[in-house]
Amino acid sequence: MKAADTSMLWEVNMATATQIHPVQLQYSHTIGRAEFSGPGFRVPVGIARGEGDRLYVLSRAYENRPDGKRVTICTVGEEYITEFGRGVAAEQTEADAPDGRFFWPTAIALDKAGNVYVSDEWYNRISIFTKDGDWIGKWGTPGAGDGELNRPSGIAFDKDDNLYVVDSLNNRVQKFTKDGKFLLKWGKGGSGDGEFNMPWGMAIDTEGNVYVTDWRNDRVQKFTAEGRFLMQFGTSGAGDGEFNRPTGIAVDQAGVIYVADTRNDRLQVFDADGNFVTKLLGEATVSKWGQEKLNASPEMWIQRQKAQGLEREKQFWGPTAVVVDAENRLFVAESVRSRIQVYRKQIPFFIGDRL
Repeated sequence: MKAADTSMLWEVNMATATQIHPVQLQYSHTIGRAEFSGPGFRVPVGIARGEGDRLYVLSRAYENRPDGKRVTICTVGEEYITEFGRGVAAEQTEADAPDGRFFWPTAIALDKAGNVYVSDEWYNRISIFTKDGDWIGKWGTPGAGDGELNRPSGIAFDKDDNLYVVDSLNNRVQKFTKDGKFLLKWGKGGSGDGEFNMPWGMAIDTEGNVYVTDWRNDRVQKFTAEGRFLMQFGTSGAGDGEFNRPTGIAVDQAGVIYVADTRNDRLQVFDADGNFVTKLLGEATVSKWGQEKLNASPEMWIQRQKAQGLEREKQFWGPTAVVVDAENRLFVAESVRSRIQVYRKQIPFFIGDRL
């Protein structure tokens, strides 16, 4: 889909043009700091919104630091609740992983009951926890057959509580019941319509349509719930509407599409037809948890004042996951800076005669 060159969108009613202002996103606050445990994250790669103001944040951490691989539960207001899950040491990955543990956790989603599902690329499985973090099950088998997985990444639930899984190295999408029963699949390797090259992220809109970030093809593809191709947009590059390895994706209730353009260090926003609308480069401030850590050692505040180039700290660095909630709040996780920037979508307003 060609990116629209529209700083403003227009709708014509009879002889009167009514100006519709584009998507406006106002920065709210930042959540997180780099930590291997407790209040903070380490290489966050997934976000899910839970009941109330709960956030579930999936940290992938590093292969040599299994203690950092976990799910953190906190609130939008940055109140730490708890964490669950644990990593597996690199030297132990050839053995069967203990239940509830991860090595390459990649994505997170909640079912209607609030249970937490986590995909793991290394173990080719989905782990399941209660909303409070108790392990309750798993499913997934390595392979290329129906229902088998090869590096599962993005996951998303539909309105019927079925789980769609991006089966990355099999270059396809698979649909399962939440208990792991295979339902359908689509996709194959390539760059044509409906083909993939290491797809990564996934989102489902209010109509049940499925959006997939086609990572190595630097584009987004949209499908019906049954896998029929609808459209694609994006190409390789750094210009507006172009991508350099897109990862996370979200679609709000109005159909606006948000894409984490990871290696371009930005978030891009598109309308429902895939036309470029705007982009975010980051506006982060020091988070509540960050302030608490700095206050514990006042010398750190002094060192920050002396630091060169500190203004770059506000910018995105490796944005990987994005989610939008029912209150039009947008959450963008940065894997490199181990934090989440929060924005609020403003209600559109009109200039001109009434339609």
